[in-house]
Amino acid sequence: MGHTAGMAKTACPVTRTQFTEKAEALKVTINGQDLLAEVKEFSTGSFGWYLNGKIVVPIDGKNVSVQIGMNLTVVGSKEAEK
Repeated sequence: MGHTAGMAKTACPVTRTQFTEKAEALKVTINGQDLLAEVKEFSTGSFGWYLNGKIVVPIDGKNVSVQIGMNLTVVGSKEAEK
């Protein structure tokens, strides 16, 4: 099967160096609770942000602890210039 027109990969508008030097941690709010996603280069070669943490969510009057693991990957970053 050939590639369909308009399905080209999205090029990353920043270089790896620009990202590591200029990107800042992102505030992520889940159920009203603020967490910080840290700037990260993933082992796959792509880059973005990684969030690891816990929040408490009330369910039927009981507090439930929730583990969070989240990657936010910059589209096209695996092929980004160094």
